[in-house]
Amino acid sequence: MTDLTRLTSLIEPEANALGFELVRVAMMPSEAGDGGDALQIMAEDPATGQLIIEQCAALSRSVSEMMDAREEAGEILIEGAYHLEVSSPGIDRPLTREKDFANWAGHEARIVMTKGWSGDAEGKRVFKGELNGIDAGTVALTDSKTGEVALPQDQIHSAKLVLTDALIAATKPLDTSGADEIEEETKEKADD
Repeated sequence: MTDLTRLTSLIEPEANALGFELVRVAMMPSEAGDGGDALQIMAEDPATGQLIIEQCAALSRSVSEMMDAREEAGEILIEGAYHLEVSSPGIDRPLTREKDFANWAGHEARIVMTKGWSGDAEGKRVFKGELNGIDAGTVALTDSKTGEVALPQDQIHSAKLVLTDALIAATKPLDTSGADEIEEETKEKADD
């Protein structure tokens, strides 16, 4: 079993050295179709809340070099083969840190509580509605069906923003640098 706490402690300094903040480190089935696993790293540039392709590539190289060096020294970080996936959190981003719940208050979120969580009288584990923030480790949400709920952050299995028009309007646009050159190249080819 992969020790995600250990991996996070090794990956976070690599992200920070590049000026990025780590959003999530997770192991999941690879989308490569080979039945293997993927080490997924989500990070963001604090100035934009996203990473562009060049930033993802820089973080991927840095993490790969660090992991290769540790594995060559005999440390086993991940059992077996895996793919490294580095990405930006996207618009409908996961909410993993306290600041995520605070910064995205006012937007719709979907929160799934851990199995065995007994805080809801009806046994409900999935909540969806307006995120109202976080206070002392308790996430406040106005659930669309049950109203106001207080959810302990340490009992949240997963949380993410729901893609809505309001979220799209509030999200900073993706980096469009280079778009002018692409348009000009397309026009030149069309004129030929």
